[in-house]
Amino acid sequence: MKKLLLSLVIVVLSFSVVEASVTQDQCSKKGENYIFAGGECIQFAKYKGEGNESLNIIVHGTWDSGTNTLGRYAPFAETINMNTDITTVAIALPGYSNSSTNSLKDLKHEGSSVYSKNYIEFTAALIKALKEKFNATKVNYIGHSAGASLGVNVLAMNPGLLYSVTAAGGRFNLDKFKKNEREGLVTISDHLNNVKDTKLLLVYGTKDTISEPQVTKDFYELAKKNDLDVKIVEVKGAAHIDLDMTDPSVEAITEMVTE
Repeated sequence: MKKLLLSLVIVVLSFSVVEASVTQDQCSKKGENYIFAGGECIQFAKYKGEGNESLNIIVHGTWDSGTNTLGRYAPFAETINMNTDITTVAIALPGYSNSSTNSLKDLKHEGSSVYSKNYIEFTAALIKALKEKFNATKVNYIGHSAGASLGVNVLAMNPGLLYSVTAAGGRFNLDKFKKNEREGLVTISDHLNNVKDTKLLLVYGTKDTISEPQVTKDFYELAKKNDLDVKIVEVKGAAHIDLDMTDPSVEAITEMVTE
């Protein structure tokens, strides 16, 4: 009996693993709020604007595995859409909401993934696919926390792909990694010459203990020193969570993507 139960468990687990892998054909049948890019089937929420020239893409940070990030970020996308009248999508990275984990895990399991070349390449492929899907010529990337770090790293490796990047509560170097952990990782601070033509908006909260204010201030000074088009916004009393959704952040995002 025990052997039979063990066999059944193995069969069930094997079936689950197969189901977790989503093909491009399967993804196309899930509906209009899914897109296959970079080997993953990605769920997103969308709010259409009047014109097709620009596209806002909102990217979340690190949450527990399986978190329904779109439940939190879809309303934010709607707010940005209403403020800008630009088509706005909020994406769920692999392992969140109903997005697949074909080859990439959720950010909670891969602490360095937003700095790794394969994750950056996946994100760039996703942005290109969304840009094509919505017939956009300009993409405004809006990221929070790990999503902010991912955005600036995508920009560093793909000059000209993004018209603007908002980084709220992000990190901009590899200081949190030990020297023996940094091999093969990418950070915008090492590729500043690649971002000359992109607008940067940096947002920090004075009560943020995860991405301390000085982290953003230091990168702002480095960016200014390298003649980048950069602005910085301080949100007084704001902690890390929902920093991107605060009124000062939303106002600054609206101004930048509509100017």
